[in-house]
Amino acid sequence: MSSRFMSLVGLALIIGALTLGLAWYTSSPLVKRVEASVNASSDSVVRTSSDTASILGTPTISAAFIDEVLAHYGSPAAGTGKALYEDGGMYGIDPAFALAFFWHESQFGLKGAAHDTKSLGNIICTPGYPSCIGRFRAYSSWEAGYLDWFRLLKSEYIPRGLTTVDTIIPVYAPGSENNVPAYVSSVRSMVAALRSGRMGV
Repeated sequence: MSSRFMSLVGLALIIGALTLGLAWYTSSPLVKRVEASVNASSDSVVRTSSDTASILGTPTISAAFIDEVLAHYGSPAAGTGKALYEDGGMYGIDPAFALAFFWHESQFGLKGAAHDTKSLGNIICTPGYPSCIGRFRAYSSWEAGYLDWFRLLKSEYIPRGLTTVDTIIPVYAPGSENNVPAYVSSVRSMVAALRSGRMGV
């Protein structure tokens, strides 16, 4: 046999050995565990950084859990979890944020004007709005108040690129009347708590 042929055979054997070695390495249980760990870490970092920031997305809490939370606090809105959940799904806004705003604004309707206005977020009365009590919009039901809150964010905030708690709250609850950093922290902390299955921060 020629030396050239022998060289080609040798090269083929080396390539074959390397291929088999690579196949064994990538199928090794140890390698797969390491890859899974790295991927899980990457996913958790992404979720952690976006969990309490962007309001956009599918529901991360269930209607039943919303009802549990409202009942736990003795909210006058107890039993309306399905409406809050479905509105969030319809408008592409995670209802965990709506519930967190509701908690911060009025402890789920237990404090302030919301007890009378049935408003999730104490929305300021605007010219031409059909029903107001004092300076806030008023609703015939908690469900109607939920719907108006989602509509407001969908029509007035999201089109302007205001899709995160950090960008929404300075406009929604300006510093002239509110402690904006405290509000942001409150909402983000409550969202994280709710998503972990806790009733509050």
